[in-house]
Amino acid sequence: MTAMGRTSRIGSVLFFCTMLVAGLTAPSAAATGNAGAGQTSAPQVMWGSCERFLGDGAHEIPTAQCTQVPVPISAADPAGPQAQLAVIKIPATGQRIGALFINPGGPGASAVDAAAGMGYALAGSPIAEHFDIVAFDPRGVGYSTPAVRCRTDAEFDAWRRNPMVDYSPAGVAAIEKINSAYAKECADKMGAAFLAGVGTDSAAKDMDTVRQVLGDEQISYLGFSYGTELGTAYVEKFPDRVRAMVLDGAIDPALDTSASIIQQMTGFQVVFNDYAADCAKSAGCPLGTDPAHWVDRYHQLVDPLSAKPGPTSDPRGLGYQDALTGTFNALYTPQYWKFLTSGLLGLQRRTDASDLLMLADEYDGRNPSGHYSNGQDAFNAVRCVDSPTPTDPAVWADLDRRTRELAPFQAYGQFTGFAPRDLCAFWSVPPTSAPHPAAPAPPGSVVVVSTTHDPATPYEAGVNLARELNAPLVTYDGTQHTVVFNGDDCVDSAIMTYFVDKTVPLNLHC
Repeated sequence: MTAMGRTSRIGSVLFFCTMLVAGLTAPSAAATGNAGAGQTSAPQVMWGSCERFLGDGAHEIPTAQCTQVPVPISAADPAGPQAQLAVIKIPATGQRIGALFINPGGPGASAVDAAAGMGYALAGSPIAEHFDIVAFDPRGVGYSTPAVRCRTDAEFDAWRRNPMVDYSPAGVAAIEKINSAYAKECADKMGAAFLAGVGTDSAAKDMDTVRQVLGDEQISYLGFSYGTELGTAYVEKFPDRVRAMVLDGAIDPALDTSASIIQQMTGFQVVFNDYAADCAKSAGCPLGTDPAHWVDRYHQLVDPLSAKPGPTSDPRGLGYQDALTGTFNALYTPQYWKFLTSGLLGLQRRTDASDLLMLADEYDGRNPSGHYSNGQDAFNAVRCVDSPTPTDPAVWADLDRRTRELAPFQAYGQFTGFAPRDLCAFWSVPPTSAPHPAAPAPPGSVVVVSTTHDPATPYEAGVNLARELNAPLVTYDGTQHTVVFNGDDCVDSAIMTYFVDKTVPLNLHC
């Protein structure tokens, strides 16, 4: 997810999220037919050390092997310029069942990093014993090359300093100028041909290419958040290639951009209320103890940052964008609530709000030296081609009105009747996918997991996806984003058994 800094943060937060491991139009018949029909031969690759991707971290998983898989940038020119997909494989330690592909979300998060973390965290488990843990970074993401990078570190820092809270006609025009310039910069730096292939449709096909490289007839798959969108696309295109698939933190592919924003912002307000209720149990909670005033108290602390940054140990200070970004980051997991409270207390006492800046930096991919990962740029590149974006200003004004009502904690000032269009409205490459209900999956091939108070991918989305796929739903009662292999015995044992034995959990409520 990226922090676009809009007064009502519509179109900005969608699905950029990663898993925590152990604490750490419907397709045509041809598209969903026999995946082996007419498929090309697998690229020849050389497996070697993972130090090229993971650096010193490769020593923590000494059996891991890594490679790069070439894929054509343009499907119309298979012999033309190639992108290189970074791939990691952690071989099974015992009797091998097959490959378990991992995608942690985003889009824009490195699946290679996620698989390395999972391999380390699940060492000695039945998953590590029976499965090669496999992941690839999609085009433009992580260690794959070329990586999508649209702005310099200095440009990203400058962008974060702009509060972008003026929703007068002139203010909206100024914000749209920034969004349009960003879209043009991405196109100029990456090229339209490359950006056209950076999307979930291509990623699903690329995943099947990696399957061919491995030499397996079928794969198992575990996708978190945006990874559920990739998994859904894969099982639609290659249903006979799926042995067992778990989709945790589901995205409903039937929703258009506007409906997705409404659903997600509603989910974040629910979890903001959960956070505030938990905070109110402690003396000195910066939001107070009266639920009727939690949102107002939050705005009293954060809104002044639009005019003057708050105090931090970092000379940048805490700007308005960063305060909201840090808040959104904290709402993903209760493990971060203490940092949100600390940052808000720093604003209240006018002392030190560094913890909110820390949360914003983590979310935006900024390391202590000031260098950014390309996660946010990759996120934008993927989402802008994954679904049509409304270009009518009236649509965005109405979305602003509705999100103010449904998620008031994230809205600045009063409704003006104007709102900026998202940067994807200015994207130079047309979308390569469109919203549609997922096609039913083969019986027993997919399990959906959904958390009752998930902010980024609300529970309702999991219910809908399970119905569309005709798949069983595992419900987890909790307040967090995704849950599989994150320490809940009920969920973890059911999913472990499903992957190993293909025992499908039915009507499970944890």
